[in-house]
Amino acid sequence: MKRQILATVMLAMFILAVPNVINAISQAGVLSLSIEPGARANGMGRAYSAIADDAYAAWWNPGALAFNRKTQFAGSHTPWLQGIGSGADDMYYEFFAWNQYFSEIGNLGMNIVWMDMGTQMQMSEDAQELGEFHSYDLAAAVSYAYEAVPEKIGIGGNFKVIYSYLGPGTGETEKEGSGFSWAFDLGLKMKDIFNLSTQIPNMGIPGFQPSIDAALVIQNIGPNITYVNEEQSDPLPQTVRAGLGVNLFNSPYSKVKLSAEASRIIANEDNMFARFATGWSPIEETIYAAGAEYTYFDLLSLRAGWFHDKVGKIVGPSYGAGVQYGITEAIKLGADVAMIVAGDLTDYNMYYSLSFEF
Repeated sequence: MKRQILATVMLAMFILAVPNVINAISQAGVLSLSIEPGARANGMGRAYSAIADDAYAAWWNPGALAFNRKTQFAGSHTPWLQGIGSGADDMYYEFFAWNQYFSEIGNLGMNIVWMDMGTQMQMSEDAQELGEFHSYDLAAAVSYAYEAVPEKIGIGGNFKVIYSYLGPGTGETEKEGSGFSWAFDLGLKMKDIFNLSTQIPNMGIPGFQPSIDAALVIQNIGPNITYVNEEQSDPLPQTVRAGLGVNLFNSPYSKVKLSAEASRIIANEDNMFARFATGWSPIEETIYAAGAEYTYFDLLSLRAGWFHDKVGKIVGPSYGAGVQYGITEAIKLGADVAMIVAGDLTDYNMYYSLSFEF
């Protein structure tokens, strides 16, 4: 009787490929849940949880949604690991989000993540072609956020359902490689935890009003996902993020934001709650990021950042740019592009995003 299925092989291949972009030795499955969406965020080195102010906040920090007062839509497309060859150029990552504020209720939203791992050829044990199949991950989430302290503290959460299809079974007794799970995200954003302009008004420089925001986010708190049997189940990429955002300069002509973030996947063989105590070793797996954004006349934005994943061997810069166009005072369209270092498999990943708010 055969002891393995092709889906298990596909899972191994994916975990071997993605860690070069996320984390070298993570035990987690469905690593697409850890791929950060949005060209703006990636242009700033993926340091975004403390400054997110758009529909992407639902993924980065649902607590940050609490301060959004407009109806917002956002979408992002990433040709994943393009240029590595070996038939892997058909992988891509998609993200879509919506956010709506309701007076005296809070913010409601949703987001969808689609990771397409391309078309593969199914092979039998004697190397015979059995036909092509398609591998993908899908996660759909609903969001809620509320200002616990008006204009100061926002709290929020996501509930998501997750489906992962790696491939069909091989042989009469084999199961197909698919799994289902669910998870929660929790987010907190604190605005103006330090404001230098209140201590020294303007400091003699018009527009120079430095203030600091802070964020704490826990993502993918949920049970293991099972592809074949429970004994071989994989933990979700449970992640803790902590970030700081600095609103350095704000005038009608120019805006400057700085950001910094540390994140850690704490997935291991313990249950989803015990991992908060046991999932931190080795500490060298912590990922660090920093970024900056300059915006001119609320029209053109330039971004740069630095991403440091020592264990995953992904260390290097990111770059990005964006254009925002106000159709009216209330309606705004945005388009962004970014490139960020991607590790040994290819030089950079490209991100393309569109946004709409009214």
